Parts: sequence; C-alpha cells; structure tokens
Amino acid sequence: SLLSQKMNELDERERTINELQDMINAQTERVQNLLNSVKDALLGFSSDELTVREKDGKVYVAMSDKLLFESGSARVDKRGKEALAKLAEVLNKQSDTDSKPINTAQFKDNWDLSVIRATSVVRILTKDYGVKPLQIQPCGRGEFMPVADNETADGRAKNRRTEIIMAPKLDKLYQMLNQ
Repeated sequence: SLLSQKMNELDERERTINELQDMINAQTERVQNLLNSVKDALLGFSSDELTVREKDGKVYVAMSDKLLFESGSARVDKRGKEALAKLAEVLNKQSDTDSKPINTAQFKDNWDLSVIRATSVVRILTKDYGVKPLQIQPCGRGEFMPVADNETADGRAKNRRTEIIMAPKLDKLYQMLNQ
C-alpha cells in the first residue's frame, strides 16, 4: 500500500515536471518568435542605431539616442517615430543615459532627462500606435545602468539609449510553480 502510494506520488511529480517542461518549451518558442518578429520589423536600421537581443526570457530593443532624439532634447524626432511605429506593429500583434551630468532649466540631471525621454517614447507607442498602456511602462535609469564605459565618447554614446523590454506573460508557469 505504501509502495503504491509512493509510486502514485512519483507519477504525479513526473506529470508536473513534464507539464512544466512543455510550458517552458512553449515560452522559449514564443520569446524566439517575438525576437525574430522584432528583428524583421526593424531591419532598416543600423546596428549603431538599435540592437535587439534576448536575455532571461525577455526581448530587449535598445535604441540609441541618435535614432530617437536631438542632443539634449526629449522630443522624439521623425526617424525615431519611424522606428517606434515599426516596433508598435510588433507589440500590437502580441496579446539609460551617460555619466556626463546635465543640468538645465528643463532637466535637473541625467536621470530626469532619461525619465522624460522614456515617457515620450511610451506616449507615442500608446497614443499614436495603439499599444495598450498596461503592456508598457516608462523607466529612466540615468547613469545607473551603463552598457559601456562612460570614460570614452563611444561608450557614453552607447549608454545613451532607450530600451524597450518585452516580457511575455508567464502567469500559467508561475501558477504551476507556486502549487
């Protein structure tokens, strides 16, 4: 009787493991499809203007400040809007700055400029291109999350970027893990 009970428990655990593995495989496939869709949509832009990568199950689109903004401005220019329109097409199909300080009448510091720029991008995606507001949120990191060395002009240019991070829904997977 005890052996039978243990066998049943092992069978149940194996079913749960197989179910979780299927969910992980499906999620990996969704992330890969999203990555490919974003890359295809943004083909016309050069690698110094934007990059698309996958990390930890999320798709990151990093857009350089040169693509989106004029220097010291938070207003997205025409070419930046083109890139955002293409990205919005992909998003709608789915159910940081450098350490050189800035202090102007409009922006207290790099972090302030970073947040305002992020908000500008989010407003365009939601108002102009119909992305649902709950799918996206602005976040400014200022000088606090560099991807390159801030000691060189090239490094600072790489750090002045807008990243759009897409995270597919993992509700079912989390529910399974919490049982």
